[in-house]
Amino acid sequence: MPTPRVTALIDTYNHERYIADAIESVLAQDFPSSEIEIIVVDDGSTDSTCDIVRRFVAKSSSRIRLISKPNGGQASAFNAGIPEARGEIIAFLDGDDAWRPDKLSRVVAHFDAHPEVGVVGHGIEQFDIMSSRRFFTLPRDQRQISFAAANDATFFRHAMCFFGTSRLAIRTRLASQTLPIPESIRIEADEFLAIACTALSRAALLRDPLTIYRLHDSNHYQLRQLDTRKLRTMQTSLESLSVELRSRLAAAGVPPLSIELLVNPPANTARRIRLQLDGGHSFETFAAERAERNFAYTSQSPIGSRAFHAFSLGVALALPPRLYYRLRHWYSSSPFRRLRRSLGEPVPSSQIAVAPSSDPESPTTPVK
Repeated sequence: MPTPRVTALIDTYNHERYIADAIESVLAQDFPSSEIEIIVVDDGSTDSTCDIVRRFVAKSSSRIRLISKPNGGQASAFNAGIPEARGEIIAFLDGDDAWRPDKLSRVVAHFDAHPEVGVVGHGIEQFDIMSSRRFFTLPRDQRQISFAAANDATFFRHAMCFFGTSRLAIRTRLASQTLPIPESIRIEADEFLAIACTALSRAALLRDPLTIYRLHDSNHYQLRQLDTRKLRTMQTSLESLSVELRSRLAAAGVPPLSIELLVNPPANTARRIRLQLDGGHSFETFAAERAERNFAYTSQSPIGSRAFHAFSLGVALALPPRLYYRLRHWYSSSPFRRLRRSLGEPVPSSQIAVAPSSDPESPTTPVK
C-alpha cells in the first residue's frame, strides 16, 4: 500500500450522533483519496460509536483503521494514534466535528509552499446544536508565527481557538517529537501539541473556515450550566498543561518572555476554577480576575466598562471566592447583564471576529 501524504487522526468518545459525519467529511475531501489514511482512536466509548466506525472499516479496503482503548482522555488518545500515522502530515479531527471538502487541499498546499511551517491552523464555521445558529469565527489576518518574537507569542495565545483539534494540522515528525504527551492533560492535548510543535518550527494561520465545529452540551468547554465535574477536569488539565509546557518550551529554546506569555493565561484560568470550586483568599480572586481582564481586553475599553471592572474587582476583594463566583454566575444570566452593556463593551485584545455563515468575507462583531 503506498505511503499516504496525510493521516486524518480522529479522536472520539461517545460520539455516536456525529462520528459518521466526521468520517464522511474526510472521505469527501477533494484531495486524492489514495493519499489519505484515516485512523480513528476510540477513547473507551460506552455507546455505539465503535460499531459505527467498524462499519466504515469493513467497507474501506484498509483506508480506515480503528484503535480502541480504555478511557483516558485526549492526550492518551493522541499518544495511541500519532505513532500509527504513516502520513507526512497529521490533520486532527474531533469525532463530533467535520471538515469542509477543501480542507486538506488548502492545508497541504500551504505546507508544500512553506517548508519552514510545521503547524497550520485556520478559521471555523461553528454550529450551535441547541439554537441551530451557524456563524463563522475567523482571524482578521493570515500570518506566520514564531515564538522567537514576544508579539507572536501573544498573538498565538489570543488565536488559540484556531489551533484546536479539528483545525490543527502538524508535520508528523514534529508531532512525534512531542510524545508522550502527559496523560494528565485530558482535554487540552491539542493546545499542548500546537504550542510544543510551533516551538520547534513555525505556525501558519489561514483565514479560511475549513472546519465545522459543533457546539453541544457534551463539549467540555460548553458550560451553560455549572458542572463541577467538567470544571475539575478543566482545572487539572490546565494545571498540567501549564507545568509541562513551561519545561518543553524552555528545552526548545523559546525566550523566557514568550514562555510567560504562552503559559500564564491557562495557568490563570486553572487558578480561577480552583478558587470557584475550592475557595481561597479574596486577594487571590482579585489577582486572578485582574490578570484575566488584562489578558482579554485592551486599555482602550470605554470608561464605563473600565469602571464596572474596577467595581467587580472591589467585590472580589470583599467576598470569599466561592461566593464571588456564584454571584458572577447568577449575574451572567440576569437582567443586570443588559444594564452593564449600556456602560459600553470592553474591547477584546484578540483580532478575532464572527460573521453570519452566509458571509464569511465580512466579519463584523468581535468575539468576547
